[in-house]
Amino acid sequence: MKAESNNLHILFFPHLAHGHTIPALDMVKLFAFRGLKTTIITTPVNASYISKTIQRTKSFGLEIDVRTIRFPAVEVGLPEGYEHAEFVRNDVEMLNKFLQGLALLQEPIEKILQELRPDCLVSDITYPWTTDAAAKFGIPSLIFHGSSFFTSCTGACIRQYLSGGHSFSSEPEHFVLPNLPGNIQFSSKNLSSPSDIETLITRLIKQSIQAQGESFGMIFNSFYELEREYVDYYRKTLGHRAWSIGPVSLCNKDMEDKAGRGKDASMDEHLCLRWLSSRKPNSVIYVSFGSVANFADSQIQEIAKGLDHSGQEFIWVVNNCGGSQKDGKDWLPEGFEERIEGRGLVIRGWAPQLLILEHAAIGGFVTHCGWNSTLEGITAGVPMVTWPLELDQFYNEKLVTQVLKIGVTIGETKHGAHIESEALEKAVSRIMEGEEAEEMRKKAKALGEMARKAVEEGGSSYSDLSSLIQELKLLRQGST
Repeated sequence: MKAESNNLHILFFPHLAHGHTIPALDMVKLFAFRGLKTTIITTPVNASYISKTIQRTKSFGLEIDVRTIRFPAVEVGLPEGYEHAEFVRNDVEMLNKFLQGLALLQEPIEKILQELRPDCLVSDITYPWTTDAAAKFGIPSLIFHGSSFFTSCTGACIRQYLSGGHSFSSEPEHFVLPNLPGNIQFSSKNLSSPSDIETLITRLIKQSIQAQGESFGMIFNSFYELEREYVDYYRKTLGHRAWSIGPVSLCNKDMEDKAGRGKDASMDEHLCLRWLSSRKPNSVIYVSFGSVANFADSQIQEIAKGLDHSGQEFIWVVNNCGGSQKDGKDWLPEGFEERIEGRGLVIRGWAPQLLILEHAAIGGFVTHCGWNSTLEGITAGVPMVTWPLELDQFYNEKLVTQVLKIGVTIGETKHGAHIESEALEKAVSRIMEGEEAEEMRKKAKALGEMARKAVEEGGSSYSDLSSLIQELKLLRQGST
């Protein structure tokens, strides 16, 4: 990327979770490649996850600083060091305390804003209070939205629907959501989440919606060609200022950059790639449910059976989802690893996902539909089996299956639903074999090409980032 000579200073404050920090760090690199000074604010534990990446950027001559602030874990009733979402994800009481701790970060953030006086603060959508914090010092604030335009539009249409006195319980099991472009069909049972989580998330969403209206605008990890109808709807119909600058993962050019995103891989990337290189093109199904899935042991066994009976070659990443079993052995069906030897590869822990998805041997992706994984699958040109587990993942599934038509659903799912092995076996076969699979693969590869062109000079995402930088320059000149 071509650097631009200017001295804008952008301050970034990502959410303390891998699924938010990883794309945020990619975004920081994009700004730094354009010649901007960038600073990341995080906590000590979270700083350790990004230290290698930050060190590598120095070899590129990038100016990326890190400022750490203490997370008030003890003050909110958490053990010292519990300053990352993965420590509290599956305990509602601890999650609530964690969110309370995040709110207490406003004072140290304001001290840094007062000290550094950056030209802009880019914060995660989970920090709605940062808009007011930046405004105290006359600093424009941008909100990084870690999901798709489609999800944001869907959320807005749901709120319109509910505000009109309607309820999902009064609708048939399958219905088209009013006002949302595309006549997208939803299931009423996956438009709500457990009540305890709903209370926490709903409160945060309401605060975030208000912050969006008061901020300078929104940044999305997406690209215009992927969801143009929903980008236009978000900007024109809903009236929000937004810049689409993704896929941000494409800022990682070499193997070390791609392998180094997030935690250290649990399997040597070279070993994994050698295994893939011994397979035929489009012959391997990749199975991963992100960094926070927490399946029961019985569900893990069903996944194992489905993969075994599918007859397909596969890589299965088991990360944080083996119930109470830590070593990943007790919950596997007896003789499973012996039966799949030579045909399947099980990775227990963190995997180099970008490198795996980009490999020519990968022909399909079983995903939980988190936006990072969904977009990475699209960028790699890989069709998907969609298995959403919670929240916006159900919306991302609709984008993949109904709008883009590059995936098939595992079946009718809802929060916490148990999926039988036969459903996985059937879905994997659909995505890997036959004319339908080939048609989806062609569409997926075309979208992957569009993604790469979008971030190149002159592409839609490149131009959107240039436009944003120019607006920030003019804003600074107007304030001097």
